[in-house]
Amino acid sequence: MLIEIPARRGKAHRLRQGQTVRVINTTGQQVVDTWAFRAEDIAEFMSMEHSRVAIGHIIPGIGDTLVTNRRRPILTLTADTSGGIHDTLFAACDRWRYELLGARGYHDNCTDNLAAALAELGLAPPEIPAPLNLFMNIPVIDGNRVEIRPPVSMPGSYVSLRAEADCILAFSACPQDIVPVNGLALRPTEAHFEVLD
Repeated sequence: MLIEIPARRGKAHRLRQGQTVRVINTTGQQVVDTWAFRAEDIAEFMSMEHSRVAIGHIIPGIGDTLVTNRRRPILTLTADTSGGIHDTLFAACDRWRYELLGARGYHDNCTDNLAAALAELGLAPPEIPAPLNLFMNIPVIDGNRVEIRPPVSMPGSYVSLRAEADCILAFSACPQDIVPVNGLALRPTEAHFEVLD
């Protein structure tokens, strides 16, 4: 069953060890911020800084296992039809990011989307970990400088992630509409996921 991650919003879902979630880039240009928390203790969560050490590179590929802030396996990337370009460097967008970009008043953001998605399950994030930014294209130029470029993923492409522990996944269809994180049209859209047993 396909579950929608509405445009500019978040969604959370429980995943049992051994289950796989397929995250689908429905329109091809939508970044999906992705978090995973251990079900028995959400103070333990998927950590990008620990995962980069564990996998030895900054973009996870098929077969790579992402780890928690306690260096235990939590998700393994098992399939990727999106072109293999994702980001582990950027923090989730938040109200301050949009203020710096010139937004006036409230702007939807991934940080608030995470909190709202977990609240639907009766939970609150212990902190805001850096997400795995699926489909986000942030190349490192000359070994030191980063750029924001449109995603390379195509409509309907997907990433599959297998749970290495019982966990709570949270997703945000990133609402960025000021820089081309979600494509040159600057128009956030919905994405979808499905759980495969």
